[in-house]
Amino acid sequence: MKLFFASDLHGSLPATEKALEKFKQSGAETLVLLGDVLNHGPRNPIPDGYNPPQVAELLNQYADKIIAVRGNCDSEVDQMLLSFPMMSDYAWILLASGQRLFLTHGHLYNAQKRPALKQGDVIVHGHTHIPVAEKEGEQFIYNPGSVTFPRNGFAASYGLMEGETLKVVTFEGEVLASINMG
Repeated sequence: MKLFFASDLHGSLPATEKALEKFKQSGAETLVLLGDVLNHGPRNPIPDGYNPPQVAELLNQYADKIIAVRGNCDSEVDQMLLSFPMMSDYAWILLASGQRLFLTHGHLYNAQKRPALKQGDVIVHGHTHIPVAEKEGEQFIYNPGSVTFPRNGFAASYGLMEGETLKVVTFEGEVLASINMG
């Protein structure tokens, strides 16, 4: 199974176009959106190329490949533009290994405030805009960073899961973080 992760698009058309291009190039079957899809949010500046309706149109072309969760900047009005569901605060993906990916935005559940997880499970979240791929205790923490508003000096990034490896990659191809879940 190959998964592509993008978080915190915040309505930026150029960032969404780049992410979708990388998704197509990756050969991943599924595009996982970790929230804050269309709205820039009151604490962020308006991003370059801010165009939520066009971002929605682009993403809707991939609706059958998308698993999405709600971010703190996402609303029911945003959902009205999208043809895939994104109003759930979390979702699960069960891997063939028996490990589970707990998908969430990060404002309700995150590395510090985890739901009940078993050994080997992965909490996958965005929200902080900071890339992470590490093991903490018995679980893995994974954050693909942000495609629009990267923080802490990191470049815009996305995530890939190939086999048992989780990676965070910049649009230029630099691997920022990587961990094997095996």
